[in-house]
Amino acid sequence: MLMNWLESIDRQIVLFVNGWHSSFLDEVMWLISGKFTFLPLYFLLLILLKKTYSWKQLGVIVTGLLVVILISDQTSVHLFKNIFERYRPSHNENLKDLLHFYEIKPGDLYTGGKYGFVSSHAANFFGLLSFIYPFFKKEKKVVFSVLFLLGILVCVSRIYLGVHYFSDVFVGAILGLLIGFSIRNMVKIILVKNANLY
Repeated sequence: MLMNWLESIDRQIVLFVNGWHSSFLDEVMWLISGKFTFLPLYFLLLILLKKTYSWKQLGVIVTGLLVVILISDQTSVHLFKNIFERYRPSHNENLKDLLHFYEIKPGDLYTGGKYGFVSSHAANFFGLLSFIYPFFKKEKKVVFSVLFLLGILVCVSRIYLGVHYFSDVFVGAILGLLIGFSIRNMVKIILVKNANLY
């Protein structure tokens, strides 16, 4: 009974958010959902970190970040998508015909892979957020606020595009936060032992 109710809420949310569709929002949400859209931001974050840390210390932080992304991405696929096998809205036979999909090129609609629980986009982005922001000093609050806002936009874009339910991105975000937090603590121990930074 409870699961049916939650499923119903999920469907209502994806239909509502996907229903905002317009040519302009299609392009905006597609851009926000892109894998390389925020590369300039990530580069800027590294520049800011370099003001505080040596190249060696920055190398440890970047390595930790790459580990977070790798674990978040692989966990979301192999321990969730491939086990729960929950169809994305775009692959749900009772839902897909009610949704609007982004047209990559004429006749080619973006519908994502078959399974969507949990969202790798959400897990990866919130893993990055959880891991990276405490390493900043003066900019900590600003970095957190910017990344959190962008993380929310990424999650909304996935729902808007019709490839994830709210629960997909919510649980994905929680997963990413936990992984980022765990790896960050390991990296902090390494930095403390080598540079007494904390």
